[in-house]
Order: sequence, then structure tokens, then C-alpha cells
Amino acid sequence: MATHRLTTLQHERLVFDVTDAGPADGTPVVLLHGFPQDRSSWDPISERLHAAGMRTWAPDQRGYCAGARPPDTAAYRLEHLIGDVIALIDATGHERVHLVGHDWGGGVAWLVAGNHPDRVGSVTVLATPHPAALSRSLRTFDQLRRSWYMAAFQVPVLPERVVAAGFRSVMVGSGLPIEDAERYASRLARPEALRGPISWYRAMRSSTVRAHRVAVPATYVWGSRDVALGRHAAELTRDHVTGPYEFIELDATHWLPETRPAECADAIISRVQSTPAP
Repeated sequence: MATHRLTTLQHERLVFDVTDAGPADGTPVVLLHGFPQDRSSWDPISERLHAAGMRTWAPDQRGYCAGARPPDTAAYRLEHLIGDVIALIDATGHERVHLVGHDWGGGVAWLVAGNHPDRVGSVTVLATPHPAALSRSLRTFDQLRRSWYMAAFQVPVLPERVVAAGFRSVMVGSGLPIEDAERYASRLARPEALRGPISWYRAMRSSTVRAHRVAVPATYVWGSRDVALGRHAAELTRDHVTGPYEFIELDATHWLPETRPAECADAIISRVQSTPAP
């Protein structure tokens, strides 16, 4: 266990900003944010986790902070995103941590749990179905319609400019509270700042990581009013978890950390506390 507090993580010549908080000897929990958020999205949840005896590490992920914005799209392949998480787990000083993710952070969390079960005690994912379930659901018109932006993001240069120009209105229109949209916009609503986060989408096709079934204990929390991720993918996720599993449906939008922090914290605490120590 690392007794010192992490403020940064160095990996692959990149420097990631990290919030390390909670009791020093608390149960280790790593929190992975999504697009287009940052580590502050976890603040309303992490304070509840700390009160329950957990220590949390929340990084600004690759592309989201000044020290970790490689210019090459290939640097955002899933192999690198997973490698960043393993490096952070190593830096905590723990062999295993409980992993939590939202949106893209949730997709990475599923993949880390499936490919590195020896490093993950449990996984709790907010909004994002298992990647294989999402892939299967893209055969339906409903999910294909919801995921149009993933194809649009493959176009060079233009998406950064379009998203930057309409950042606040698009985010608020999808259910994100205005105060959160303003906070994220202050960091990301510029084409040059969005290039890294959008590169996550562009690098998917060249990634070689397999979406294995998840054997560690897992909880999946989904909002029934999510505009991007539909019910079919949510329900298919059960097929891709072989360990203990709980599915929690909320009457909520995509932005679960910001709008439903109490319910999300309860789900995480329940999953962590019900998982036997390794």
C-alpha cells in the first residue's frame, strides 16, 4: 500500500494528474471518468466512498490533461488506455483494486477486468455496457442511431471544431447539468484540447484488445433515459459476465456521476463490501 499521496502518475513518458483522497489505509478504489469529463466528475461520489472507508484514485485520463496529450492517434489505442490503468494500480501499491468507470472509463474498466482479473477485485460500471454487448447491439437500428457520433468522429479535424463550438449546448441538451457543462467546457471546449479525447474513438478500429467475459464480481448501473446507450446493449451485458453480477436500472440520463451520485455511490459500496478479500 502506498502511504504517500499521488498527485501525478508517470507512464509512457506522459504525466497524468491524479486525485488521491480518502483514508490512507482505506479499501482501494480506482475511478475512471468518461467523455468529455475529467476526474472532478467523481467528486460527489468519492466523498461518499471515503465516508464508507475507501481510498480513491481518480486520474485525468490520456488526452485530458496537459502532460498526457500525445499527438499520434495510435497512442490512444485500447492497449495504451488499459496500460495506463495498470500503471496506476501499480502506483497505488496494491496488487488488486476495485475498479469503477463511467462512459469511456466504463468501457476501459470492463476491458481491464476481462483481461487482467488478477488486478481487479470487483468492477462497477456506470452507463456503459460491456464492449461485446455494445458491439452486438450495433446490429439494431436503435443503437446504430444512438451511436452515429462514433462514425462522425472518424472524420479528421472537423469534429473537434464542431464539438468545441457547441460544447455547452450539446452537453446540457443530453441531460448534463449546466454547472458541470461549464466546468468541463473550461478545460475542453477548444479544438486542440478535444483532439486527444476524440482520438479514443478514432483509435478503436486499430486496437487489438479482446473483450473477454468478466469473471470478477460486477455491477452495472444504467440510466433508462440515456440518449447514447440503449436498453438492448444494457440487457445483453449479462451474457458477458460470468462472475457475481447485479444490474441496476435508474430513471436517469447518461450523466450518472453528476445527477445520481448517491445511488451510484451506494452501488459501488455494496459491490465492494460484498466482494471477498483476495
